[in-house]
Amino acid sequence: MRNIAINTPTIQLGQLLKKAEIITTGGQAKLFLLDVEVKVNGERETRRGRKLMPGDTVEIPGHEPIRVIRS
Repeated sequence: MRNIAINTPTIQLGQLLKKAEIITTGGQAKLFLLDVEVKVNGERETRRGRKLMPGDTVEIPGHEPIRVIRS
């Protein structure tokens, strides 16, 4: 599991994908989430604005699972 640290209370899913270098621009997030079955805490998610908090887990096919942690 890969940990991504944030220094704010939450991070949006689109921002996390960019921070994890899965996408290169925030604008790609919407299409990426429609094309790829991304799961947040085990549930399918298509909203790039979904707020994630420390302890949340993101699963993306072909990538190591990501856990949000507080820095």
